[in-house]
Amino acid sequence: MTTTLQKQRLKGTVESVRGGDLGVIPVVVGLVVIWTVFQILNPVFLSSRNLVDLAMDSAPVGIMALGIVCVLLVGQIDLSVGSVSGLSGAVLAVLFVDRGLPVVVAILAAMALGALIGYLYAQLFNRFGVPSFVITLAGLLAFLGLQLWVLRGKGAINLPFESGLVNFAQLSFVPPWLAYVLVAVAAGWLFVSGFLHARARRDAGLPARGLTGLLVRSGALLIGLGAVVWYLNQARGVGWMFVLFVAMVLVMHYLLSRTKWGKSVYAVGGNVEAARRAAINVKATYTSVFVLCSTFAAIGGILMASRLAAANQSSGTGDVNLNAIAAAVIGGTSLFGGRGTAFGALLGIVVIQSISSGLTLLNLDSSIRFMVTGAVLLLAVIVDSVARRSRTSHGRA
Repeated sequence: MTTTLQKQRLKGTVESVRGGDLGVIPVVVGLVVIWTVFQILNPVFLSSRNLVDLAMDSAPVGIMALGIVCVLLVGQIDLSVGSVSGLSGAVLAVLFVDRGLPVVVAILAAMALGALIGYLYAQLFNRFGVPSFVITLAGLLAFLGLQLWVLRGKGAINLPFESGLVNFAQLSFVPPWLAYVLVAVAAGWLFVSGFLHARARRDAGLPARGLTGLLVRSGALLIGLGAVVWYLNQARGVGWMFVLFVAMVLVMHYLLSRTKWGKSVYAVGGNVEAARRAAINVKATYTSVFVLCSTFAAIGGILMASRLAAANQSSGTGDVNLNAIAAAVIGGTSLFGGRGTAFGALLGIVVIQSISSGLTLLNLDSSIRFMVTGAVLLLAVIVDSVARRSRTSHGRA
């Protein structure tokens, strides 16, 4: 019975891939190719020291990309995450350094500002029907100007190196023993959640994964993550900031895949009118994703300022905005809405940061990095478009 069920699952997976449901396959394949090429060109690329730096540098923009995933899932866009992140970093620095407020108060104020910006976007979108592209483009310019006003002509405000915020972003790493405990917890959580889900399916008379399959899956995660932690511990280990990023990805994955709100997000992104007729509060769903996106942008800005130990007039500018959006798209989130996962932000930012790290090790000009990242983004959109056409032809759009 178990063998038959496994064959049916394998056959269903193959048919899904042929029908355009590619999932994370393209980005995983792309990541393997990128890592292989850079490792051949420079053996330092996959060293434990470089991978530790890569993981830490991925966290701030990755959190911003997580917010972009939420917005893209409902078929909208936020072009202002870079400006919001820079503004939040400036507010943090002014309140913490210039005003002398406790760091916790400064962090909460910066996050509250991000949430307020997202709520403003939602009101303009819901009440006046202004396209999100226009709203957030205006926000990109307006909040960049507000950032300059908040800094009031100062080139930069340095955060104290002895502060816990800077220590968290630069020097705080998980003790090796605790890292292995977290790996065991992750594997156990995967087994328990899978077991409960399988039992619920069996109670409903639906086919479900067997106990052997659950054990194999959890064991593979335990061994894989354990090997990664062991390798990173050969250098400085796993940074707490990266752990925060992964934890946020896991929380968002649960919210999107196992809650009523998550189902509403996918429903609105798939077909707004159908979602409305299914009694889903479409306006509230839009509001929630805009608020989440701007809040995550604020958190990313706080972490970027902490990692640099400074907030300046150029914070959040340059390629920050586009990298956050590119990470979400490269990670498999569809620009057409309704398809994507929280893990797409993690995979996408690792791809982008791998390109940046590899080209830096090769001492190539930043212009090359922009061109390579653009090419990878274009390829991801082409794959998404082709997969969408395939789903349409197979009746799965």
